[in-house]
Amino acid sequence: MKDQARRVLVTGGGSGIGLAVAQRFAAAGHEVLVAGRNKARLQETGLEFIEMDVTDERSVIDGVKEAGDIDIFIANAGAAETAPALKTSRDMWDRMIAVNLTSVYLCARAAIPPMTARGWGRFIAVASVASLRASSYAGAYVAAKHGVLGWVKTLALELAQTGVTTNAICPGYVDTPLVDKTLNTITAKTGRGREEAIKTLVKDNPQRRLIRPEEIADAALWLAGEEAGGVNGQAIVIDGGGTA
Repeated sequence: MKDQARRVLVTGGGSGIGLAVAQRFAAAGHEVLVAGRNKARLQETGLEFIEMDVTDERSVIDGVKEAGDIDIFIANAGAAETAPALKTSRDMWDRMIAVNLTSVYLCARAAIPPMTARGWGRFIAVASVASLRASSYAGAYVAAKHGVLGWVKTLALELAQTGVTTNAICPGYVDTPLVDKTLNTITAKTGRGREEAIKTLVKDNPQRRLIRPEEIADAALWLAGEEAGGVNGQAIVIDGGGTA
């Protein structure tokens, strides 16, 4: 049975995973909005958009209100910075927690109550394999992503009888502009070519490749469907088998 069209909001929807998710939902016939801070980039998507800073509570509240009755919320916005654990500055720590964890908390608080009032909803956080395992030189990011999964699981338990599900998608390295920056850093510091730099990133992926954004998008679309109504509080890992 074909799912009915829903209203969908994707944060960080101007590029990378967020844009792939937004385009996949739009192609499936849903009414899609993308949110972010870069207005020009949002306009380029050709989709309805709202400007939103997911680290700012007022911006999130106002953005969700402007978006209207959201049935499916994809909390995708995030960022990554690296440093040795004990050399992680307080500023970096605060940035990573704010954009990767506090943002998901703020979005859930704003978006979910109207869903529960209507008796149906999907809240999906794009987390990371870093939600499930540690990674050297990414302590603040790992801590934030572990927190996302804990938050999603807690919401799932508390909302289990409301018609709203909450889940996390946990990808490995994905072929996005964010990973391009990481690859550029590796090539600049080591002198290796791009292909060699990619091999460094995917060494823990048995498939030895970057994940495609479209793979994340397809997982999100499935989680948002009626057939996934019993999937709740889960970490959907898409990493080629690395966590196995």
